[in-house]
Amino acid sequence: MPNKIELNNISQAYYIKSSETNKKVKFYALKDFTLSVSDGEFVVVVGPSGCGKSTLLDILSGLFKANSGSIAIDGQIVNGPALDRGFVMQSYALFPWRTIKKNVEFGLELKKIPKKERGEISASFIELVGLHGYENRYPYELSGGMKQRVAIARALAYDPKVLLMDEPFAAVDAQTREKLQDELVSIWQKTNKTIIFVTHSIEEAVTLADRVVVMTENPGTIKEIVPINLPRPRISVEAGISEAYSAFVSRIWGLLHNAEESFESARL
Repeated sequence: MPNKIELNNISQAYYIKSSETNKKVKFYALKDFTLSVSDGEFVVVVGPSGCGKSTLLDILSGLFKANSGSIAIDGQIVNGPALDRGFVMQSYALFPWRTIKKNVEFGLELKKIPKKERGEISASFIELVGLHGYENRYPYELSGGMKQRVAIARALAYDPKVLLMDEPFAAVDAQTREKLQDELVSIWQKTNKTIIFVTHSIEEAVTLADRVVVMTENPGTIKEIVPINLPRPRISVEAGISEAYSAFVSRIWGLLHNAEESFESARL
């Protein structure tokens, strides 16, 4: 498959005050991060807290520019936010004064899609995420899982090339999380979107990913990329107890555990 996304030597540093010397020192959130993502691929990024996962998505979204390196989507350099990328965050970020239908149509309004066409598109994506009949409800009338479905529908409705997801299911209960994972995989298979998904959950990474990118901590860079060659669907009791599934979970846990140990050793 052709590469949809090319990240080349991305580095992002900040100057922070040292608690020991009281002087400003350079702190790398990301350093020399290089990754190619194929068209239609589902890539999950895991790593210790503070390793730069969310910073990576912020740079990919164009919310701010990295200190060095470059990002290209379909060969075009990313220089700022654009509608070729959809962003789904943990906090839902829905407009409370807009109905579900109007929330989903927000990106379509920015693209100046005619009203009738907006209605048809929003209806199809509301149906896709299983919220038909809730079009005229407001966010406060929905559960956390339903709000996240609206956020996904809104991100997909304006047809971005890439979907960026920053721990989107972290705030919901375990049963809802599993259901949303299942629905996301179904939507991904139907739409063939390229997805980069950040999570702290190793099980979630193995359940969702074509490849899992394991990051190191401080500076955040790639420790290893693990292809997950398990058949889909993976959300079932059988997947959770299978030797192959468990082996992938154990391997990634070991990579993260070693990364954290290395960081602690470097501090001593």
